[in-house]
Amino acid sequence: MIKKLLFIVFLCQTAITLFAQKEPVDHVNPFIGTSNYGATNPGALYPQGFMSVAPFNVMGSTDNRYDKDKRWWSMPYAYDNRCLTGFSHINLSGVGCPDVGSLLLMPISGELQVDYTKYGSEYKDEQASPGYYTNYLTKYGIKAEVSATPRVGISRFTFPEGQNHILLNLGEGLTNETGAMVRKVNDTEFEGMKLQGTFCYTESQAVFPIYFVVRVSKESQKSGYWKFHRPGEKWEDEWNTDAGKYKIYNKYEKELAGDDIGVYFSFNCTEGESINVQVGVSFVSIENARLNLETEQPVADFDAIHAATRNKWNEDLSRIMVEGGTYDQKVVFYTGLYHMLIHPNILQDINGDYPAMESSKILNTPENRYTVFSLWDTYRNYHQLMTLLFPERQQQMIRSMVAMYEESGWLPRWELFGRESLTMSGSPATIVIADSWMRGLRNFDVNTAYEAMYKAATTASKENLLRPDNDDYIKLGYIPINAKFDNSVSTALEYYIADWNLGQLAKALGKEEDAKLLTSRSLGYMQYYDKKYGTFRPTLSDGTFYSPFDPILGANFEPNPGFHEGNAWNYTFAVPHDIPGLIKLMGGTKIFTEKLQSVFDNGYFDVTNEPDIAYPHFFTNIKGEEWRTQKLVKEILAKHFANKPGGLPGNDDTGTMSGWAVFNMMGFYPECPGRPDYTVTAPVFDKVTIKLNSEYWGNDEVVIRTVKPQDATANYIKKVRIDGKKIPGYRISHSQLVKAKEITYIFKP
Repeated sequence: MIKKLLFIVFLCQTAITLFAQKEPVDHVNPFIGTSNYGATNPGALYPQGFMSVAPFNVMGSTDNRYDKDKRWWSMPYAYDNRCLTGFSHINLSGVGCPDVGSLLLMPISGELQVDYTKYGSEYKDEQASPGYYTNYLTKYGIKAEVSATPRVGISRFTFPEGQNHILLNLGEGLTNETGAMVRKVNDTEFEGMKLQGTFCYTESQAVFPIYFVVRVSKESQKSGYWKFHRPGEKWEDEWNTDAGKYKIYNKYEKELAGDDIGVYFSFNCTEGESINVQVGVSFVSIENARLNLETEQPVADFDAIHAATRNKWNEDLSRIMVEGGTYDQKVVFYTGLYHMLIHPNILQDINGDYPAMESSKILNTPENRYTVFSLWDTYRNYHQLMTLLFPERQQQMIRSMVAMYEESGWLPRWELFGRESLTMSGSPATIVIADSWMRGLRNFDVNTAYEAMYKAATTASKENLLRPDNDDYIKLGYIPINAKFDNSVSTALEYYIADWNLGQLAKALGKEEDAKLLTSRSLGYMQYYDKKYGTFRPTLSDGTFYSPFDPILGANFEPNPGFHEGNAWNYTFAVPHDIPGLIKLMGGTKIFTEKLQSVFDNGYFDVTNEPDIAYPHFFTNIKGEEWRTQKLVKEILAKHFANKPGGLPGNDDTGTMSGWAVFNMMGFYPECPGRPDYTVTAPVFDKVTIKLNSEYWGNDEVVIRTVKPQDATANYIKKVRIDGKKIPGYRISHSQLVKAKEITYIFKP
């Protein structure tokens, strides 16, 4: 009996030890955000690499329930779907518009079938972790596993006995462009290119090629091409569909091109035999795609590649170590940080080659060249976290943006693989660059950066790529409403925050006249304020307000005069650079507090979109009302961020929504981009250790601790101490944060 008890105690101690030894990578759930329009996916990828391998299940079921053209699919995967038509290579995470998500690799067994509406399979036993995804295709009895290095994907398919096939579909995917070319190299390899682009269905020429080499680890018994032919083309077909015919080419071995083409490898397998498939990709050339493959994965060792990628994820995630809190809170936190380390991602090949911005030129860089800049979203919190945790990467991102200006004449707004999509509004790169400078990152060409930012702020509308409404903005101080459903107010608000940031930078650089002009411009928002409604309101060129007006119109993304993706309440407080001025405009702190609180009480606050995500923190500007920030943040985190597929409050916006959670769970948030400080809120963890780059900050780590009495109602912070010294108020400067050894939040009993 004693031996049994001792054995039970041993098992309990072992379990506790194993649980305590969980690493950050073990707390990531890649399925968070794969429902509720989060637009993330559970595919395998390397931190900020451009290769990702994702399960593709948004089109191709036998009854066409899941079809990109019948529903707005901006992601390759939706958790509630169950028909897999392959694994796509190069994917976007957390975006609201479709692009890339192509090069679909699909294993099948039995008779060769190349019609994606027929070869799709349901699946089970789905699992995902950083750098790894697996499922079991029930239609075929095939186990599929995928992983990735920065530029190369690897898949391992374990087949049943008999005839099996691996398909590479070059016709389907999420991109809005069609067209591909492929050629057979030998019985284990094909190479080619696929056209991508026109993100968000833009009418621009923002297209680009993806070059690839696909290689299998076993010589195929047979391989060849297929091509889809439209009705009216006469020949003996292998398969008929209502839309046309699929033709197999099993003897032709030169190049093949078209809109809907693919290749296949056929194998005779023993039971449980595994075949590895490597897909090397480049945005420069087929030769570089092969170089990337042979350099990063010289041997198709799936387990070794998976282990190395997992280790890299753990290394990056370990920049922040948390203690306390619940298991689910840790998962939400580390998954949020995981999502923030997907984009922006590198663009250059292993040899440094990359496609120049808006050009057919190929340039070379000795460092990382970044791409996928969803800046309208990420200027609000993402780049502040990168500055804090990965300043070396943030500086390379800034240098990438400055290089884009040198190559194309403009800073990026929403750049994708060397092409400008012009999605959303404003000149957000200005905000990111100025914010980084104000926080202490100085290793970039600030003079060229300033030239680029000043150009965006002052160039006339006709020649201004970033500010097509600049003439009226400069002349009137605001953008008048010109059409029933324009975005005049929300666009002007983006100009105001950008000009304020540029004004701060101008002042820091000793450009006093520029600073005065730009800062003055940033206050033009006051002309939109309508005292009758207590909100911003679209304004005509003669200064009168637009009618009719409904301040809550637009709450459900319906067309709304003057506002983009929101209503007047979502934008009325969106001037973080001048909250004191807004308080005065509204009639004082009491009215401001009541009006801001009413946004939450009346259900007008929209946590799913960027314009108002800083609203909870604006209470920190009012002495005695800081508790509201802490209360609201706690409630929003509990309600909208969870360890489940729908655990993000909508589109992740390349990590911005995740960034909101990550910052607030640590207990501080960058309320105003361009102002190097943070508002304080209640952490969800007892201890947070942030590992710093001492070369940048002169300090290797800062620890944030919470001290709470036993009273269960102790929800509000009484005071904050930095290295034992009490600080006034509820705001910490960036300098204080990175220089501190220990920051203590002491809660009220």
